[in-house]
Amino acid sequence: MRTRCLITGLALAVALSLFVFPVPCLAGQVVTVALNYPETGPYAKQGLDQWRAAEMARLEINARGGILGKKVEFRMYDSRSNPKVTVKNVTDAIDNGKVKMVFGGSSSAVAIAAGKVCKQKKNLFFGTLTYSTTTTGEAANRYCFRECYNSWMAGKALADYLRRNFKGKKFFYITADYTWGWTTEASIRRFSGTEDKTVHKGVRTPFPSKDFKRALKIARRERPDVLVLVLFGQEMATAIRQAVATGMKKHMQIVVPNLTLGMAERGTPEAMEGVVGALPWTWRVPYKYNYDRGKEFVENFTRRYNRYPSTSGASAYTIMYEYKSAVERAGTFSVPAVIKALEGHRYKLLKDEQVWRAFDHQSVQTVYVVRCKPAEDVVMDKYHLDYFDIISSLPGEKAARTRAEWNAVRKAAGKPTSLEKLPGE
Repeated sequence: MRTRCLITGLALAVALSLFVFPVPCLAGQVVTVALNYPETGPYAKQGLDQWRAAEMARLEINARGGILGKKVEFRMYDSRSNPKVTVKNVTDAIDNGKVKMVFGGSSSAVAIAAGKVCKQKKNLFFGTLTYSTTTTGEAANRYCFRECYNSWMAGKALADYLRRNFKGKKFFYITADYTWGWTTEASIRRFSGTEDKTVHKGVRTPFPSKDFKRALKIARRERPDVLVLVLFGQEMATAIRQAVATGMKKHMQIVVPNLTLGMAERGTPEAMEGVVGALPWTWRVPYKYNYDRGKEFVENFTRRYNRYPSTSGASAYTIMYEYKSAVERAGTFSVPAVIKALEGHRYKLLKDEQVWRAFDHQSVQTVYVVRCKPAEDVVMDKYHLDYFDIISSLPGEKAARTRAEWNAVRKAAGKPTSLEKLPGE
């Protein structure tokens, strides 16, 4: 765990002219939030982008006076994409760090674990990169909000493309064996009409895993028209390179339901060429649809880090500003008041309008379907990171579960169809 404080005023001037020495932050002048992110492990690439964007937002917010006059301080934890580690991290952040908010992710199991701790301790949690529908479905609670989209929304958006181009074709699924993988595969099967597992077969792989040769051998034997890699982070990159090495991409369309820029980068331009997937944001979105605040974010990020921001970075950045906005609307850091300020709130920052849906705390938003560009186009880019062509989109209200669908899921899981009351309600 690491703590960062912003050096301000005269201390900053002295530090710039001489040396930078630690300057203590006075407790009454700061508000502390915790970032629980994968600094190490298979999702470290996504974690680094979360930290970069969150830190950029923190510095911007502090330069403009902080939140209700208090400067923002971070407590940083490495989740290692491990739920047990996350429980320890979040417990320490709340009990010992006295944080007002926890955010982070890059694993749905991690996000769900963090959300449970925050519910027990009545603290606020934002999921930054957690795509399992379970996070705001069966595991939804009043203290947990998800800023990114979910697998259901991705499946809905991809289904239109798949039905138009591969209706009646044979699919094969290689799926990471944990909550995100299960719900993502289920969503894609449902909306693409490939639920019959005797026709559209699949195999699950342990998480984490470094070798997908056996799973790919099974897929190759089935000769599908579409290979769906329900894998994430370094695992997806490894699997797709192995698939390309065996020549599989020449004979089938590869689909990666939840793509990120870091995953494409690890996959390499040659391996990713022509791969189709979905995501809630890419740095191309603000330029394609002319969102000025989004363009400003991309340009500031590239100046600072010499690369484009990814989906996880955009989500972390947005969470910081949405937390600030909710606290200021509430006029207090009190968790129940901030939760109420978030519920049903519509916001627009890096893309078109999103809404924190009150009944499940899912951020309902536009979903984008992308195809990876030819390798020569990628390598011609300044940062070799211009991977995605946006080929279609689906509005959030059409992509997200309806209230009736959410109620049905909750009833099937033996959960109430409304979230718990807050203290004082």
